Amino acid sequence: MNARKYLAELLGTFMFMMIGYLSIPAFQHAAPPAPNLLVVPFAFGLGLLAAIFAFGGISGGHFNPAVTVAMILDKRAPVVEGVAYIVAQIIGAIAAAVVVYLTVSQQAVTDGITKPGAGISDISAVILEAIFTAIFLTVILIVSKRNGTMAVLAIPLTLVGIHFAIATVTGSSVNPARSIGSALVGGDLSQLWIYIVGPVIGGVIGYGVYKVMDGGLDEPLV
Repeated sequence: MNARKYLAELLGTFMFMMIGYLSIPAFQHAAPPAPNLLVVPFAFGLGLLAAIFAFGGISGGHFNPAVTVAMILDKRAPVVEGVAYIVAQIIGAIAAAVVVYLTVSQQAVTDGITKPGAGISDISAVILEAIFTAIFLTVILIVSKRNGTMAVLAIPLTLVGIHFAIATVTGSSVNPARSIGSALVGGDLSQLWIYIVGPVIGGVIGYGVYKVMDGGLDEPLV
């Protein structure tokens, strides 16, 4: 039943974002303060891992509109179902941000809004978000086709690596739902466009890279 898949995407994204969003006030409240470049990347990566284990078997474990866009392009998801997935993902992310708002503070949500780092222009942030989303989607599309068992670990670990690479440069979104939730509830939509445009373009590019490589996916590994 499709409703079960949509609920799985909503709950999975909620779980993923709850763990990620709360990692920000968590390191701020630590005594002595914990290094956020360790806490936040692992929180988002492990949050994705938990969501995949809990709900991936039901919906396929997208939890990210950029992933769903690529899956639609690859015809692994029908357009109508994909649109419903994206709506569910955004609702899940907003719900997680609302919980952080109600239980901690709006400032805790605001602190998690994805923004370019010091000296990084909006255009540079869009380019980097597109490139790293493309990297993420290339991994997702290839590993999910070639080795579904390994995908459960490869995908979250790739997200951790991406966060280490660009967390202090772009805020490391690579997921429009993640940025929509914190921006909307945190009260600052001024640069949200970066984290919608960049990841969506990156999802399309990642699909393109995957299709170029697709002819060799059935060949044995060297």
